[in-house]
Amino acid sequence: MDRRNALRNMGLSLGYVVATPTLISLVQSCKNEPIISWTPDFFSLEQGQVLTQLVDIILPKSDSPSASEVNTHIFIDRFANEVMEKKQQDFIKMSMGKFIDKALKDSGKKSAEDLTPEDLEPVLAEALKVSKEDQTKNFELINSYTEAMDGGNPQELDEGVARFGFANSLRGLTILGYKTSEYVGENVLDYLPVPGEYIACGDLQELTGGKAWSL
Repeated sequence: MDRRNALRNMGLSLGYVVATPTLISLVQSCKNEPIISWTPDFFSLEQGQVLTQLVDIILPKSDSPSASEVNTHIFIDRFANEVMEKKQQDFIKMSMGKFIDKALKDSGKKSAEDLTPEDLEPVLAEALKVSKEDQTKNFELINSYTEAMDGGNPQELDEGVARFGFANSLRGLTILGYKTSEYVGENVLDYLPVPGEYIACGDLQELTGGKAWSL
């Protein structure tokens, strides 16, 4: 399945994106950001470099641009900084740290800025390669961890579970950022800037050729 067909079907597994004013503002602020001059608002510079590589591992360049080419990494950084609650921010920073630590240990490198896609991809694949049963257990452990932190009772979270939490969140945010980018919205999904007739129960295949709506 090519990128275009995959993106058409993403709405079925992720639900439709609600174009809230906050989300629209984030997308608009990211679309013209020069990649070379980008300085993260939420993540550190080293974490930003890792993030840029990771989004391209998740959505590499194919018949359409890679995730970083449509500034998905910038969207994620600003989403974390401006939309996430404090406990979510704390979790993603902690879990990303565990993820990077694993990549450094496995690669034998000392600095995150030296990590390459070849170093990061195995860690990402391992973090996401879990059974449905283990996914459920991991989410329960993550919920217990965040509730304990909220209650002022800090506890340790298994490093593998933390890496899963980061990788799972990153995958979802990468797809969200990519789907809501200007390029994908206008060229991959079905785009109708001026809404027309409202059809409540129309067949998606007939209305858009099977594409999810961009807006």
